[in-house]
Amino acid sequence: MNGKQQADNQSIRRVTIRIHRAKPMPDHAGAPSGRHRSNPFATDHGPAGPGRRQRLKRWTQDYLLDARPEDTLLDLLLTIKREQDPGLAFRYSCGHGMCGSDGAAVNGKPALLCEATVADCQAYTQAAPFRPTGTGSERRPSPGHLDQPGPFHDPAQLSQDHLLVELGPLPGFPVLRDLIVDTTLMFDAIDQIHPWLQPGPADGALDAEGAATNPKGGPGSLEVRQTKDQLAAYEQLSDCIDCGLCEAACPIWSGGEAFIGPAALVAAARFIHDSRDDRAIQRLEDLGGEDGLSACQSIRACSRPCPRGIDVGETIWDLIERSHHPQQPSHL
Repeated sequence: MNGKQQADNQSIRRVTIRIHRAKPMPDHAGAPSGRHRSNPFATDHGPAGPGRRQRLKRWTQDYLLDARPEDTLLDLLLTIKREQDPGLAFRYSCGHGMCGSDGAAVNGKPALLCEATVADCQAYTQAAPFRPTGTGSERRPSPGHLDQPGPFHDPAQLSQDHLLVELGPLPGFPVLRDLIVDTTLMFDAIDQIHPWLQPGPADGALDAEGAATNPKGGPGSLEVRQTKDQLAAYEQLSDCIDCGLCEAACPIWSGGEAFIGPAALVAAARFIHDSRDDRAIQRLEDLGGEDGLSACQSIRACSRPCPRGIDVGETIWDLIERSHHPQQPSHL
């Protein structure tokens, strides 16, 4: 065995992946015993149908495996799905932080599974991210593999070489199954702000180089010009991958019924700051409803988990200030 192999073996550590799982319960609404009183807080959204929320069976399950510090949590979940539990459900696609489909709560914090590594995760402490109820014998054993640790370890039983990582679905989103959540409300909110460029009409005149004289472009334009400063005003905002981590971190959003959400506001800001768009003032006015900018409490928790480095809280605050002076030019 060479030195590299010895170093690799020394870096391998035992990891317990604790997953907060869920699966849909059978619908017995048609049976007399399955009828429930109407819920005044139910909405018309969600996979369970109009006015009803999906009933779920929830439990916690532990999976024990060996991992290297550079392994991502997505790597570990794929290993679990291949070797231990084919029924485990989670979303993923590109595997390198570009699609935004694999968001989850990692030790209680929103993160992308493909970007969070074993080295990034903190060791198990008594301050568990998902605090269990009950003590001692009141805690039920894990319904998972019998030869694996139960869901509630005594911290003294875990060595320094043993890491516990707790995974759950993104907070604030309706859970469909295991780590899969329903993002319909988030994308509906983004659609409401018309996330596409709406330039003004071209005046038909061309300059000596054949470019439309209207700097915003539009039908009939051959070229739309922007300065570096005009591009920089919205370029990073266009990097948003709609992963929903900012929504999960926001304590106000919580499902999108009272607040349009930070993801939709970032999408709106991307076009409000674009010098080619002709509806900046109208877009700001559209955000003036009770569920728009006024619902934001400027807590700025939305800025912390963004995988693209967007300062979501500052972006929203900039929109709030611009909404007070809508006639002011919205771009550089």
